Amino acid sequence: MFQFSAFKSAKPRGRFIAFVALPAIGFAVVLVLFGLWSLWITAERSDLATRDRQVREVRLAIGATLDELAQSQAGVAIWDPAVAEIGKAKPDLDWLDQNVGTWLNYVFDHEQDLIIDGDGRPVYFMENGARVRPEKFARVEAGLRPLIEAVRGASREPANPHERLPNQPPHPNSTARTSPVAIHATDLVEIGGKAAVASVMRMVPDSYESRAPAGSEPLLISVRYLNSSLMRDLERVRGLAGARVTHAPVNGASGEYSVPLSSSRGQRIGFFTWRPEMPGKAILASMLLKGGGALVALLALLAAMIASIGRLMRRDARSIAVLEKARLELQAKEAQAQYLANHDPLTGLPNRAAFSRFVEEAIAGMGEQRLVGVMLIDLDRFKNVNDTLGHLAGDKLIQAVAVRLADRVGDDSVVARLGGDEFAICLPDYRDTAQLAKVADLLLTDLRAPFDLMGSSVRVGGSIGIAVCPAQGVDRTELLRKADIAMYRAKEGGRDAYRFFSPEMDESIASRRVIEDDLRAALHAGDQLFVAYQPKLDSSGARIIGLEALVRWRHPTRGELAPDAFISVAEDCGLINPLGEWVLGEACRVARHWPDLSIAVNVSPIQFGSAGVARSICSIAHAAGVSPQQIELEVTESILVENDDTVRAALEELRSAGFRIALDDFGTGYSSLSYLKKFKVDSIKIDKSFVKRLGHDPEAIAIVQAVIALGHAMALSVTAEGVETEEQGCLLRVAGCNELQGFLFSKAVIESELHTLMNGVRTPSEARGFARSLSA
Repeated sequence: MFQFSAFKSAKPRGRFIAFVALPAIGFAVVLVLFGLWSLWITAERSDLATRDRQVREVRLAIGATLDELAQSQAGVAIWDPAVAEIGKAKPDLDWLDQNVGTWLNYVFDHEQDLIIDGDGRPVYFMENGARVRPEKFARVEAGLRPLIEAVRGASREPANPHERLPNQPPHPNSTARTSPVAIHATDLVEIGGKAAVASVMRMVPDSYESRAPAGSEPLLISVRYLNSSLMRDLERVRGLAGARVTHAPVNGASGEYSVPLSSSRGQRIGFFTWRPEMPGKAILASMLLKGGGALVALLALLAAMIASIGRLMRRDARSIAVLEKARLELQAKEAQAQYLANHDPLTGLPNRAAFSRFVEEAIAGMGEQRLVGVMLIDLDRFKNVNDTLGHLAGDKLIQAVAVRLADRVGDDSVVARLGGDEFAICLPDYRDTAQLAKVADLLLTDLRAPFDLMGSSVRVGGSIGIAVCPAQGVDRTELLRKADIAMYRAKEGGRDAYRFFSPEMDESIASRRVIEDDLRAALHAGDQLFVAYQPKLDSSGARIIGLEALVRWRHPTRGELAPDAFISVAEDCGLINPLGEWVLGEACRVARHWPDLSIAVNVSPIQFGSAGVARSICSIAHAAGVSPQQIELEVTESILVENDDTVRAALEELRSAGFRIALDDFGTGYSSLSYLKKFKVDSIKIDKSFVKRLGHDPEAIAIVQAVIALGHAMALSVTAEGVETEEQGCLLRVAGCNELQGFLFSKAVIESELHTLMNGVRTPSEARGFARSLSA
């Protein structure tokens, strides 16, 4: 009975074991083994993929470092002041420290920056932020020699993706961030047994052509060593643990991995070594431990299986936490990318794209009887700050301006930086233009206040153009265009002001385009433009001592045009240089026939801003066979302010050649005694607006007397233009004016009338009578 019942009880157990337990255990074992094998393969592939990704990151990081090194150089190497300073016989080393060595070391972590001249002699050397003797160049010369030869054009090696070599096309996969003007060799090098990235760049000016023959320019050399802060950056930013450069590859058993480093010119400079991440093996080790426990639990009892399931659930929870953390990090990076896509990185203000959207939203939400104002602001004299204090000061000025503008407007408005020194403001929901004008006045007041930059007090000011919706339309692009037109009209009117757009401005632009096209045709045809000559007399008004050449235009449909109608158009569209050279050539030709008279010719500020203006003027006079002493060049006060070094050099060269320099329209611009002392001139011309007031305004004679006294105190000849009445001539004669010019004596006459004019003048009364007959 006992055995039967035991058999009966054992049979189901056997069936359970045979048909349920054993297959289940076998399936579980096979499943676990398959899972372990899959994990092993996955871990191997994950580790390999991670290592390959980090290898790519290493190469991309080194390539980016090469491109950044050359890009940082270009701000100094292609810069007029730096080229001018290094071209001096004795460059100012303190200036080079501040604007070259310290700038590149402090801002871009350059460890070595040196300059060699066209003959390869070291001129300047800064190492780790401190100036050292240039002779130390010998220590690094051997490693840099291939790059120097390449940038000089002595090498036939093709350009790598990071450089621009002379007389060679860029690499098909070029990543260089420099402009096509930059010529530089950039590569990995070995200097003194140390691996480094180096870049050698030609130093050329950015606003005119270099006088040095190609290949003999000064060179700026910048070096960053790999085993330095660069490696720490790679370890911190890109997560490359233990990053360093070794002379030989490491043993793979140590957990580290090495990638050979070679220059594009085939030189092996070492091995980049780091400790790659191995996430696959770590996960595999964890899974083996827990999977083994799970297998034992499955084979032992159901409770162990339940415990194993619990462990799996806890592991899944940890995995979910890791995934959640990764999701949050991804969201943060997306938010950062979205911010950068809509904001200016220097100031933090909205950029052009964000500003455009805000304007469109403001227009769409504009209520009845309300206005939306769009302002464009361009800083005045910003270039002077960059040229005198450096680009770092310019950046700080932009940031300070951004703060002032943002503090001035309300929270419902937006201030944006469009680029360079140009800002934009959208002012929604305003009642009338008077409110907008008040805001513009306050903004100009803020911009006029001094800025403290790097120990210097700087004043800039600004020009503001305003377009109003709906008066100027409801299209965002059209509003910005019209605000831009108004801003440039504010600049043309003397700067430091604001202008509202008006339809006449658009008509003026269209008219200027027509004048531009007609002027191009006139210059090409050669039969519409002519030069008239207005006599300049001595103080008695009895003797003609000179002529002023004045360009005129016989327009086929508009009649005879004075210079005011087309000179500004010529300056804006790039025709002023050929026009000015033609007028000077005509004046020199006439001067050759009248050797006893001086001929005055106006020179545009735009011409003085051109490279080689002094050489061009000298060559025109020489070709005409005229002595420079006979030619007087009239310039306006504005050129004395725009670019000190360039203007001073051109004026000195012209005066050395024998030309006389006259300061035209004196008293209407900056009229500073410091400018007269700094820029050597021979005479000043009292503006006709002061002469016109003589006899009507008691203050006018005081102003004229002061100007004449100032001129005589500085040994300058003083000319009054626009003399139209006997009373004006008498007052000027008594005040001591040296030369007189105006309709009282004669209008401007053409070349064929000069002989009659000269022979017909005998006495002051006869001179005036003859002038009146010509005027009639």
